[in-house]
Amino acid sequence: MAPTSTIVAITSAGYSHTCRTEMATLDSLKQALKQKAKATASSPKQPLSDTQYSAGFDILVRGSGWMTYQDFIIPQLFQLLAPLFNSRIHISALEIGPGPKSLLGYLPGRLRRKVRKYTAFEPNGLFATRLEEWLCSTSETESPLLYLENPPDIHRIPFVLQDNIGSGTSTGTSDDDEKYDIILFCHSMYGMKPKHRFIERALEMLVERPQGGMVAVFHRDGALHLDGLVCHRTASFPTGVVSVANDDEVLDCFASFVAGFIMQDVDVDKAIRVDWRKVCRALGRREEAHPDHLLFSSPNVMAAFTQHATTLPELTAQVPLVKGNKTIKNREARLHRPASIIRPTEVRHVQQCVRWALKHGVGLTVVGGGHSGHCLWPNVVSVDMGAFDQVHILTAGEDGGDSGSDSGSLVVAEAGCKTGDIVRKTMAAGVTVPLGARPSVGAGLWLQGGIGHLARLHGLACDAIVGAVMVSVDSSQVLCVGCVPSQHRPAGAVRPENESDLLWAMKGAGTNFGIVVSVTFKSYAAPTFLTRNWVVPLSDNLEARLRLSDFDKLVARKLHWNCSADAYLYWDAGQLHLGVQFGGLEDDFKAVDGVSLFETEMYVSGMHGGHGGGKTSSFKRCLFLKRIGEANVADRLVAAVETRPSPLCYLHLLQGGGAVGEVAADATACGCRDWDFACVITGVWPRDQDGTEAAQSAVRWVYDVAGDLLSLSSGAYGADLGPDPRDAALAAKAFGPNRPRLARLKHSLDPRNVLAYACPLPKAPVEQKLIILITGESCAGKDYCADVWVSVFIRCIHKSLTARAVSISDAIKREYAAATGADLSRLLWDRAYKEQHRPALTTFFQGQARQRPRLPEEHFLNVVYGAVDVDVLLITGMRDEAPVAALSHLVLDSRLLEVHVQASEQTRRIRRGCHGGDGDGDHNKDSNNSGSNLTALDYRPSLIFDNDTTGNEAAKRFAEHYLLPFVHEDLQRLANMVRQVADFPRPGIEFRHVLGISQQPGGLALCTSLLQTHFTGDWAKVNAVACCEVGGFVYASALASRVDLPLVLIREAGKLPPPTVSVIKPPSHISSLAFNNSKEKRIEMERDVVPRGASVVVVDDVLSTGETLCAVLQLLDEASIGAEDVSIMVVAEFPVHHGRELLRQRGFGRINIQSLLVFDGA
Repeated sequence: MAPTSTIVAITSAGYSHTCRTEMATLDSLKQALKQKAKATASSPKQPLSDTQYSAGFDILVRGSGWMTYQDFIIPQLFQLLAPLFNSRIHISALEIGPGPKSLLGYLPGRLRRKVRKYTAFEPNGLFATRLEEWLCSTSETESPLLYLENPPDIHRIPFVLQDNIGSGTSTGTSDDDEKYDIILFCHSMYGMKPKHRFIERALEMLVERPQGGMVAVFHRDGALHLDGLVCHRTASFPTGVVSVANDDEVLDCFASFVAGFIMQDVDVDKAIRVDWRKVCRALGRREEAHPDHLLFSSPNVMAAFTQHATTLPELTAQVPLVKGNKTIKNREARLHRPASIIRPTEVRHVQQCVRWALKHGVGLTVVGGGHSGHCLWPNVVSVDMGAFDQVHILTAGEDGGDSGSDSGSLVVAEAGCKTGDIVRKTMAAGVTVPLGARPSVGAGLWLQGGIGHLARLHGLACDAIVGAVMVSVDSSQVLCVGCVPSQHRPAGAVRPENESDLLWAMKGAGTNFGIVVSVTFKSYAAPTFLTRNWVVPLSDNLEARLRLSDFDKLVARKLHWNCSADAYLYWDAGQLHLGVQFGGLEDDFKAVDGVSLFETEMYVSGMHGGHGGGKTSSFKRCLFLKRIGEANVADRLVAAVETRPSPLCYLHLLQGGGAVGEVAADATACGCRDWDFACVITGVWPRDQDGTEAAQSAVRWVYDVAGDLLSLSSGAYGADLGPDPRDAALAAKAFGPNRPRLARLKHSLDPRNVLAYACPLPKAPVEQKLIILITGESCAGKDYCADVWVSVFIRCIHKSLTARAVSISDAIKREYAAATGADLSRLLWDRAYKEQHRPALTTFFQGQARQRPRLPEEHFLNVVYGAVDVDVLLITGMRDEAPVAALSHLVLDSRLLEVHVQASEQTRRIRRGCHGGDGDGDHNKDSNNSGSNLTALDYRPSLIFDNDTTGNEAAKRFAEHYLLPFVHEDLQRLANMVRQVADFPRPGIEFRHVLGISQQPGGLALCTSLLQTHFTGDWAKVNAVACCEVGGFVYASALASRVDLPLVLIREAGKLPPPTVSVIKPPSHISSLAFNNSKEKRIEMERDVVPRGASVVVVDDVLSTGETLCAVLQLLDEASIGAEDVSIMVVAEFPVHHGRELLRQRGFGRINIQSLLVFDGA
């Protein structure tokens, strides 16, 4: 493993994230309890019994302790496992220390039903028994894992480093070589030392094929130090709290659980219990709302690992590491232990870091100035750009004449430069750049805004950016963006296709889209700054509000752009003060240059004896405010300072307006422009109190004040924000109207989320992937059509789409070549060679299918998850009958269509003689069958394309008319109208309110319009629209009116006048969920309301299990309307319930079934 660099501290301006609560952590309580026992007792210690441990654990997870599970562990587990579960047909799971209930039992039902094998290590006998009883319950509402193929295998022993599967007491059968898709360390890794070895042992137990298995760790209190293991993903929950009743008996139970032991001697144990109660009461925090409870902080972390967790040596062998100590400004970042800190010295080193991250599916952080709390992250590789520290000033004409810049000097600053470095060098040349207000801040500030001394005159730092060189985190290419002087463009750098979008995003959110190597700024003439400070003591809160109002209305609002007035609200010498710092280009001020200006900041030298020199630590968050003199704003500002937990905390109000507000909100990614002051809420504490309650209290104060001011603000400053969940509400206001555009660009430019720990951007709305399964006889032209249709999607002028065509049969060809020694390249590309091997290929495939019954599903999922980056995936070489019915439940987040390509026997014979025909291998197809032999199928494909003509025009027209509508934005609009309701009609069900579309403005009209236009039949040949109450009535009646057709009503028996025909209908899916005693009902329609042999379109709101539609089709058959004369259209389909397959099994497979929307859930 690569060595981890030592992190040391410098000066005082670091931003950090610490625990929100000011009470002691469980870890500090544990240390205090152990210390008390060591100091006062000589009796031997005794491990807790199962009963004692169980009682303590129950206290831990009840009440507020359960909130950690509800708000963090369960949501994180779902986000982590959903992609893994969706990529598997079945899941095998191992839980280590699950306690009395499996964490998997809290996942949504659609994920839980995939768990077919379950193993656990639970050494606590009481927990193991309760777990077994829960998992083996025969009640459908209680047992969380109903689809296990064998009883759960619960080992009543600890998980140890040597192989102990199959040892110890077990409730099921096991195998010494068990492999798992997911392994969970459920409730912390206490007692497992060294922790990295236990994770490495778990990694060895992951399945090898298919790849993608995962080890997930949930751990309380403190970071996981894992000696070079690299996380696939990590998250923190610093706000967890445990509430314990302030009762002697409860505290005795809880304290021994936290300490992990009791005293062997009974009398000594009684005495130590008394001392432990005192420790708990001394360290626990009391709140007025719960005076009879003690609160303890219980921060949690989650870390997930894949088989790639041990690949760090592969990177460190290629690129240089940080040598010696690495200085980091940010206090909390210094507490993080990264997997390694890489220090590239050449651009190719940065590229190698990105390639490594992409190859192994891990993230990276970037260190610039070291002010960010997320520049280092636990068990994540950090890229320190400090070696790129050059500043270049180019006068007009020095850029080679081809930069495209306006006249004037350009400043090229490499990403390792600090603001002070740039200002010193540019001032010496008579120019400057409007950068931040501190000399030690780096590129992260410039790229995310940059509020400095010249902001009112020249705008934010990001406004001065005209170009950049960066390494793409999607391709690892070196990108040249915007205006970059030719002599500073690395060899091989390319212009990205979306250059204008990327330059726009760099100006305000630039840490999210690539690793920046250098930034090109436009420069301005270097001014001489004139400064003057005033401090006004304030006698009371009323005077504070009045003075603040006067400052805002009579001073700040009247200043010219070349002047600024910043304010400070702070407490000093027992009194509230308003400090004012004027700066500008007017007389009667102290004159300083741009370098000396840094030291004139009031907080550096004029407050609390000066905050410079490394005497204090701080934590900051910044909101944008208007009209700070108005009563509602001024009152909250004054109240904020009143509630400060430390005398050193203060509010810094930096004046905005001027050039900042002249830039349109959507002109750069930095969309917060309409503000008068940036309110920097600054929690400060003495440096020697880092990590204590004083520091925790200051951080909590910052977040509390920010939350109180958020509703009055016009935005938040993104440069401070990171993956801490407490930043989420602020990040939501960080980019003004630009959030949707930034979300789309993040999805496009960093699709693998390599820069996952930068300022959080919203996730782009997830639009369903369209998967088109292309079937047909050999030599019908399927591959050719697929290529044509890919080009149609890519060139779609209404929407930017990515599309790809792949052959599913390539997988079996690879396996065949490996087994027989056949030439794989020729099998893939040489038609004649493939035809020679076709019989053997067919035999090989059939043999593999017999050995691996799930082989088609495996190949399908491998293809789908190999194309996660495309919007439209076209798959040829399909061998499945009714593939949409057979496969759609495997990809619940995608829409599946089947296009059956057919051609005449003569056309296929001609193509078979050519060398450029299909490259697919339909090994179960008879090549002598007619291409029009659709009548032999027992199902109907979604669409049929006759490919008998030469050229590509017919294929293009087909795609434009029938395929492009499936990616039209109107379908996404409709999908957005379907509200998701959790735990309805019972817990564990994710309900989609499809009928709710009709309750939204324009919803019914949009839905019926799409039903009309998406119908692949001919409305002129349809005689009636039929529907079954109640969901069908809503949409069918509107559609029937739109297409001017009669409506055939199907209702419960007894609600229509005779004569009628009727059949039995099972309860609908939702009814059966909502009412356990739902019974069959009889449905009916009026006899002869539709002529015998009429063409009917059945319309319903949903297709779920298919039982309702089966009953409707049986009823129509009773009325002499055959299946060949019926089509089905539904608003939403839920493939997880296999409705299409049921219709096929009941003999209705040849009916054309169309759905507008596809959802998972119920």
